[in-house]
Amino acid sequence: MNDLVEPNIGAAFRGPRLGHFRDAPAFARFRNAYDKAMADLPEPDQTWDVETRFGTVRVYRFGTGDGVPLLLLPGRTASTPMWESNLAGLITQRPVYTVDLLGEPGLSVQTRAFASSADQASWLAELLDGLGLDRVHLVGVSIGGWSAFHLALRVPEKIASVSLLDPASLFGRITWKVVVVSLGSVVPFFPESWRRWLLSWISAGADASDDEPVANLISAGMRDFTAFLPPPTYPTDEQVAGVGAPVLALIAGRSIIHNPRKAAARARRLLPRGVVELWPDASHAINGEFPERVNSRILAFADEIDSADRPYGTGRAGDAQ
Repeated sequence: MNDLVEPNIGAAFRGPRLGHFRDAPAFARFRNAYDKAMADLPEPDQTWDVETRFGTVRVYRFGTGDGVPLLLLPGRTASTPMWESNLAGLITQRPVYTVDLLGEPGLSVQTRAFASSADQASWLAELLDGLGLDRVHLVGVSIGGWSAFHLALRVPEKIASVSLLDPASLFGRITWKVVVVSLGSVVPFFPESWRRWLLSWISAGADASDDEPVANLISAGMRDFTAFLPPPTYPTDEQVAGVGAPVLALIAGRSIIHNPRKAAARARRLLPRGVVELWPDASHAINGEFPERVNSRILAFADEIDSADRPYGTGRAGDAQ
């Protein structure tokens, strides 16, 4: 895969607080892991490096069908390959765009520091314009769900629906366990075996060995990339209630990032057009644990939105069985 945009490499990017790889060998290690993980995905139909005020964003389109597309936003220290379990199923029904988040390890290149959480929604809004997308169904996992929520607040006219997969810092405040995992991504010389254990812990024991390409990629990002991201702001009740788009919220019952039942209860109470499900057996890695089930819910939700002559509804769905 050839790139037109040079990555940020080295300490020169620390002063301006731009996400960067620590040195050239660090980027080489990450790029090798990235390419190996991408090899397990369907072949992208198109690839773009889209300019925004905050940097150049790597975007892939999978599938050539018509219809309102899905736009997938990954979790922290992840990138496009984290959707490996979902893409093959999703693209049979709709065109799918995936994004490497600015300021995170991936092939997007940050050129301007983020002054606030609002800046992270701003570049996503610019990205939609750059891609010429007038309307999308957003799908976000973890911090990608937080990003999707704030994008829906910023450009509601472009958002057909929002599907949130155990979103972080949105319906429930982060726990001390998340702080521990975050330390593993920023502390220099953190033992690799501990980093792998943290990855397995946050996903309820999932394989995080060197043989698992996505886990290997995320671990490489944690080890070799330095990020300067504002802490995600926790939305007020008024902000949550202000999302006018239909929202599907799938909350993982075994999640360590928040109290799942309290998060589900807040979402049910506040979302004006929300369908909220608590999946008791799911961990924070919900999209990889239950890919077919997650895909089915996302696609059915998007299909009903697109075919409805009236708003999806104000249902507060109960716990998934």
